[in-house]
Amino acid sequence: MKLDTRHKIYGHTIAEHIETVSGELEVDAVGLWQIVPAGREGFQLDDAALSEFVRQCVLALLASGAKPVKGGGGTRFDWILQTHYGESDLEIANSIVREWLEAGAGEADPGGLWFALPSPSVGLS
Repeated sequence: MKLDTRHKIYGHTIAEHIETVSGELEVDAVGLWQIVPAGREGFQLDDAALSEFVRQCVLALLASGAKPVKGGGGTRFDWILQTHYGESDLEIANSIVREWLEAGAGEADPGGLWFALPSPSVGLS
C-alpha cells in the first residue's frame, strides 16, 4: 500500500486519511462500513492493500482510545463492547480484519462493527 496515494475525490493521501480517521470519535462512532469504501472506492485499493488499509485505520482508531462495539438497538442506541477480538491493539485489529476477510471482504454492514470512545454518552465506561 502506497501511503501517498490520493483519494480520487477529496485529494488527501492514505497516510492523511489514517491519521485523521479518529477525528470523528468525539462526536460519533466510526463504523467499519465507512472504512472499507474509503479504501476500496476512494483510494481504489483491493486485496492485500485494502486489507492493510482497513488494519491501519482500525489501529489508528484503537490508538485513539476507541473500542470495537456493536449497536444494542432499542429506543436508545446503546453500544455493546466487543471483547472477543483480543487484548492488544494489534491482536484486535488482526482479528477484525480476519473476520471481515472470512465474511468475504465485502462492504461492511452499517449495523455491524463500529468503534466508539468509552464514555457514558455512548454507553461504554
